[in-house]
Amino acid sequence: MLPKTIEELESIKKDCRRMATKRSMVSAFASTVPIPFADVATDIILIQKIIPTISERFGLSKDQIDNYDSQTSVIIYETIKKAGESMVGKYITKELITQILKKIGVRITIKQAAKYVPVAGQVISAGISFGAMKLIINKHINDCYKVARELIDKRSLYPSSNNPFQKS
Repeated sequence: MLPKTIEELESIKKDCRRMATKRSMVSAFASTVPIPFADVATDIILIQKIIPTISERFGLSKDQIDNYDSQTSVIIYETIKKAGESMVGKYITKELITQILKKIGVRITIKQAAKYVPVAGQVISAGISFGAMKLIINKHINDCYKVARELIDKRSLYPSSNNPFQKS
């Protein structure tokens, strides 16, 4: 369900930021495991789970949007499109995750190389992993927030009798 107020939206954002920190810590911990690419596999699994969870919290998962009335769905997709490239309202596929990981590819390469330097390398690898995961998740939170905020603002423009965001 879409958030109805700015206060509700802010609360969702705050909860999602806490989730982002926890998941980023898991990613950092996984990067200390001395098995090649175990951390990358962990990151992929984390992304596959957290991105849809965040979208759902904001009422913006693909399934949720498709279940809103058609007028609301159109408004949401137009808002997402206007917001630019994002994962809002999309199914999280292997291809989409690959695109995300390519954007942070240099960090992944450095992280893989650093983890083989005793102690300091693992710390560097964990830091890079935490930062990269936090960056990906926070970008998605910001994208969802931006879309939901715009929808709240649009909702306030409609008289209650003609509001496409409210079911009759």
